[in-house]
Amino acid sequence: MVGDTPLPQDVQATFCATLVDEWIARGVRHAVVAPGSRSTPLALAVTDRSELSVHVVHDERVAAFVALGIGVAARAGAGPDAPALLVCTSGTASANFLPAVAEAGLSEIPMLVLTADRPEELRGVGAPQTIDQLDLYGTHVRWWHDPGVPTIDGLARWRGLAADAITRAAHGPVHLNLPFREPLVGTPFRLPSRIEPADEPESAGGASTSDPLDVETIDRQRGLILAGGASGVAADDVAALHLATEWPILADPLSGLRHLDGVITSTDALLRHERFAADHAPEVVVRVGRPATSRLLAEWTARADLTVVQVGGPGRIDPARNVDVVTSIDALLGLDLTGASGTTWMARWRHADRRADQAIAEVLDGQDRLTEPGVARAVACSLPSGARLTVSSSMPVRDLEWYAGRDAVAHANRGANGIDGVTSTALGRALADRSDAAHVVLIGDLAFVHDSNVLVSLVGRGVDLRVVVVDNDGGGIFSFLPQRTLLEHDRYEQLFGTPLSTDVIAIAQAHGLDTADVETRDQLADRLAMPGPWVVRVRTDRDENLAVHRSLHEAVAAAL
Repeated sequence: MVGDTPLPQDVQATFCATLVDEWIARGVRHAVVAPGSRSTPLALAVTDRSELSVHVVHDERVAAFVALGIGVAARAGAGPDAPALLVCTSGTASANFLPAVAEAGLSEIPMLVLTADRPEELRGVGAPQTIDQLDLYGTHVRWWHDPGVPTIDGLARWRGLAADAITRAAHGPVHLNLPFREPLVGTPFRLPSRIEPADEPESAGGASTSDPLDVETIDRQRGLILAGGASGVAADDVAALHLATEWPILADPLSGLRHLDGVITSTDALLRHERFAADHAPEVVVRVGRPATSRLLAEWTARADLTVVQVGGPGRIDPARNVDVVTSIDALLGLDLTGASGTTWMARWRHADRRADQAIAEVLDGQDRLTEPGVARAVACSLPSGARLTVSSSMPVRDLEWYAGRDAVAHANRGANGIDGVTSTALGRALADRSDAAHVVLIGDLAFVHDSNVLVSLVGRGVDLRVVVVDNDGGGIFSFLPQRTLLEHDRYEQLFGTPLSTDVIAIAQAHGLDTADVETRDQLADRLAMPGPWVVRVRTDRDENLAVHRSLHEAVAAAL
C-alpha cells in the first residue's frame, strides 16, 4: 500500500481471492492446479483456502481430464455440486487443456477453466511463454471472458464476474482468461462484500425446445427405447415409459439403466443375425440421451422410414439426420401411449436376448485364458460393491456394451470419443467421490501409455484406483475396420496397428505402483477385490481377438 493506493500486486491478489471466495460460497470444493509462474496470484488464492482440496498435477492435459472427472462426479451427484477450478500458467499450457475442454463441451460436463496470461503489452511482441489465448477454445465453451489486468476501479464487478462464470459453468465449460502483471506475489486486502447478482445468466443445459407430438406417429407396436449416456433422464421415468408401452429398452452401459425390467443387453450380437434384424425392425425409436456405442445399432436405426424421438441428452443431437422429434420425458409420459401392450413384441426380444446372452456366456466361460471380451465381462461381474467403472472409448466400451450383460455400468468420455485422459478422468472421479467407493479403469495399452503422466504422484493422492490394462501391443480397434484387410500387413501395422513395444508394467512400477500380470478370470477377480492403487495387465493378441469376436457372433447366430 502506497498511501491510500494499493500496490498492483496486492490488487491482483485481492481480485483472485475475491473470485475464489465467491466460488467457494457457491459450492466449489476442488481446484486442479498445473504449476507455473504467471498463474501465481490464482494459485496462492486457492491454496490459501482450507475449504478447497487442491490437486497439483504437473501435466496440463492430465490436469484438465482430472477436472473433467470431478465434473462427471458433480453431474452424477457423487461429488460436490459445483465444478472444479482448473488453473494453468500462460502459453501452450492452456492449449493442452483443449481435449478435455472439448469433451466437457460435447458432454455438458461442468468445468471452470482459468488460464493465466501475459498482460496486453506483452502479447504479440515475442514475449516468452505467450500465445493468443483469447477465445482459445472456440465453441467448445459455453462462455469465455478476458477481464484484463485487475485494477482497483473494477473491484465492484469482481464478485459478479465470479458469479456469472460459475453459473454458466453448471452445464459445460467456461473459460476465464486472466492476465497478470509482475510482480506476481501480493497480499490481499479486505475483500468486497458478497451481493447476490440481480440477474444471473441462464444455466439450464440440454435442449430447451420441444417439438409438437403426433400421437399417431409415435404410438406404434414396433417401438424401442434406446437408452444412451448423458441423458439427464431419471431411471424411474424410463421404467414408466417401458411399463406404458412394453417396448424393449436397449440400454448402453453408460446409461446406468441395465438393471431395469425390459432391458436388452445383447443388441449388437442380435443385430448381426440378418433375419432377426429384419424381423424386428422398429417403426419408432425413443432415444434417451446419446446414441449407443454400437455402430451396427446406429446404422440399423438410421432408416428413412423410421421415426426417431430424441429425449434428453447433451443438446440436440444430430438434428440434420434421423431425429424427427425432440421432446421431454414428461411430455412423452403425458401421452396416452399403448405401444406394444398386449402383443408378443416384448416377449420375442426378451427370448432372443436370453438365448444370445447364454451363448456369449458359454463361449467366454469356456476359455482357459482371458480374451478381450472376457475381460470386459469379468470386470463387470467382479466389481466390488459400489465400485465405479471408467472405460476407454475404444474397444473396452464396445466389449462392455456387447458382451458384459446386465452388470455393465460405466462412464466413458463419449462426447469426443477420444482415447486420451481415460485414467485421468477416473482419478478426478475418485478425488471428488464423497463415498469410499473403489474406482476401476478398463483401458487398452495405447490409451494407458497416452495418459501415463497421470501416474506421477498417484501413490500419494490417497485414492483407491484399480487399473486393468488390456495389452495387445497397439491399436486393436482398427483390426475391425476395412483397413485391416485392404492394406498390406506392414503398412497396416505402421499406420494403424502401431505396435508400442512398451512394457506397461514397467511404466507403472517406475511410479511406485503395485503391479501384476493376470491370465484367468479368477485371477482378475482376486485382483479386483484388492484395494488400489495398482495396475494389472492382461496380455492379448489382436488377431486372436478378431477370431474370438467371430466365434461369439457365430455362437449367437446358432442360438437364434
